[in-house]
Amino acid sequence: MNDIIISVIMGVYNFNSIKLINKSINSILNQSIRKIEFIICDDGSTDDTYDLLKMISRKDDRIILIRNKVNLGLAATLNNCISIAKGKYIARMDIDDVSAQDRLKEQYEFLENNNQFDMVGCSAFIIDADSIIGKRNPKKEPDRKDFLFNSPFIHPTIMIRTEVLKKINGYRIARETTRAEDYDMFMRLYYHNFRGYNLQKYLYYYREDIQSIKKRKYKFRIQEAKVRYIGYKKLKLLPLGYLYIIKPLIVGLIPVKCLQKIRKNISY
Repeated sequence: MNDIIISVIMGVYNFNSIKLINKSINSILNQSIRKIEFIICDDGSTDDTYDLLKMISRKDDRIILIRNKVNLGLAATLNNCISIAKGKYIARMDIDDVSAQDRLKEQYEFLENNNQFDMVGCSAFIIDADSIIGKRNPKKEPDRKDFLFNSPFIHPTIMIRTEVLKKINGYRIARETTRAEDYDMFMRLYYHNFRGYNLQKYLYYYREDIQSIKKRKYKFRIQEAKVRYIGYKKLKLLPLGYLYIIKPLIVGLIPVKCLQKIRKNISY
C-alpha cells in the first residue's frame, strides 16, 4: 500500500551552493509530517549541480532524483516530477528557499478539512542572504479579480490536490510561460472553477535578492504580458485587464537596484 500522502516537487538548474541546497532540502526532510516523497529534477545542469544532488540524495530514501538530458525550463521540469508523483497532494519547493517545520502538516490538514478548496498557499518571509527583509501576506481567499495586479499565490508555497493538477494537464509549456508558468497555471485553475486559499501563517522563507531580480530580463516581462492577456481573456477580466497587462512592461524599465528597494519596502 502506498503510504505517501504528499509529493514535494522541485526543479534545479545550475545551482551548486551546497550551503543553500542543504538548507532547502533539509527543511523538507525535517518536516513534522513524514509520509512524503521528495522529487527533485535536475534540468540539464551544465555544472556540478547534479553530482551534488546525487550525493545529497543518498542520505534519505524519500528523495527521488531524476534528470532532464537537456535544459527544458521549469514548466517541463515540474511536469516530469508530476508524472511520477504518488502522493494525494503535490507541494512545491524552491532550491534556495526554506520551509518552516510544520508547513506541510498545516497545509495537508487544511486541504483534508476543507474540500471546497483545491490548493493552499501561505504567507512568507522574504529573505536576502540570512536576513528577513520583508513579508508577503497574500489574500486569504483570492477570487478572479485578484489576478489583475499580481498573482495572488506565492508559487513555491503551494500545495495542491494531485488529481486537480492533472485535470488541467499540469503546467503549460509555451514560450510565454518561461518565467510565468505559475501565474498561467493559477489562472487556468480558476478558469476551470477550482479555488485556492492562503493560510495567514508565515510558513515559508522566500529568497528574493538582487540576482533573482536580474533574472527577470525584459523579454520575460513581455512574455508575462502575453500570459496576462491570455489569462485575463479566459477569466473575463477584459477590458479592465488591459490596464494591468502593461504593468510588467513598466516594471521592467525600473533599474534593478531601485526595484530591489521598492520590493523591500512592500509588505502585502
